[in-house]
Amino acid sequence: MDATTIGAVLACAGVLSTAVVAYIGKRGENGLSRFNSVTDQLQEELARRTTEMAAAQTQLTTLHQQRHDDLIRITKLEIEVTRLGGTIPP
Repeated sequence: MDATTIGAVLACAGVLSTAVVAYIGKRGENGLSRFNSVTDQLQEELARRTTEMAAAQTQLTTLHQQRHDDLIRITKLEIEVTRLGGTIPP
């Protein structure tokens, strides 16, 4: 083989290897893009759930305080019933 043929074969090999590298790189880029998309969706879901949990915790605290206030009121009424001579049902 002469130098021209060897040069042409090497050029073809270079072009083919460049095409393979570009193909593999593009596949990796697409995979990374999908991964970033899923990660973004998970972060949005986490933020939404965190907000919901904070709202639920606030509501739970309010309900707990209402229960506490109701128990105090019930106890005061039971004391008043007893003071007036009544009996408290079990």
